[in-house]
Parts: sequence; structure tokens; C-alpha cells
Amino acid sequence: MSIAVREFTHEDIPAMIMIWNEVVDTGIAFPQIEPLDEKSGLEFFDSQSFTGVAIEQDTDKMVGLYILHPNNVGRCGHICNSSYAVKSEEQGKRIGETLVKHCIAKAKEIGFQILQFNAVVSTNTAALHLYAKLGFVQLGVIPKGFLMKDGSYQDIIPHYIML
Repeated sequence: MSIAVREFTHEDIPAMIMIWNEVVDTGIAFPQIEPLDEKSGLEFFDSQSFTGVAIEQDTDKMVGLYILHPNNVGRCGHICNSSYAVKSEEQGKRIGETLVKHCIAKAKEIGFQILQFNAVVSTNTAALHLYAKLGFVQLGVIPKGFLMKDGSYQDIIPHYIML
């Protein structure tokens, strides 16, 4: 499977919304609760510093995406944040790794100096393994920092990497 990551186009929005909302609906990774629709999705993805989509080159099928944006403003505006979504049936094929590596390169290109993840859920073992593999540093644990869809709380583990 050969994956190419490119900037999204407005024609990508329906496929992007399906992938994004799938993650939101699981209630185990993204902080968002409300699903995106065509209008809110376009506004959301357009508002990012960069939104990338992962395309399987043989089939031209979208298999994942990421958003990149400042983590804060002003004196902390050199720190960025990102979120990644991979279509459930495509997970385990290193698409997430491709997205994170592209994001790191794009963040450097834009001029960010640090990539920070505020809320990696402790039960997201695939993400934790990937971030360790890529050299991210864990910043500690925030106990019960994430409300799961089932009403329970899980710890979150902030991460960062110097760009």
C-alpha cells in the first residue's frame, strides 16, 4: 500500500467528515463531542494552519487525515498541535505514522518550533507506541483528564517533540 499525503481540497470534505466523525463517535480519542456536517466540516478544516489527507495511491481512496494549528497564541505561538484520524478498516497499516511524519515536516516548514499533544488518552496504546518510536517526550500524566463516551474517565498523557 502506497500512501501519499497532500493538502485537502473542498471536494475531499465528505470523505474527511466520515473519517473524522468515526473517531468522534467512538468517544475514546478526540475531545470533540459533536459530529461535523458539510458546513461545519468545511469551516473547521479551512481554519487550520494545514489540513492533510492520506490517499491510497492505487485506489485514490482517502484513508486518513490530520489537522495542524497553533497550540496557543502570542509568546507561545511557536508551539503547534495536531490531531490524526485513520479510517477504522485501514488502521494497523502505518498510515498514522505517515501522517505524523508529514505533519512534523509541515510544521517545520510553516515555522513552528515545537509540536505538542495536549491529551493523548492513556488507553490509546497505538498512539503511545508511535509517539515513543518517533521520539516524542511524555510530560507526565493528568489523572482522569479525558471523559470517555461510556462516562468513565481515563488519564491523558501530554507529549511534545522539538522540531
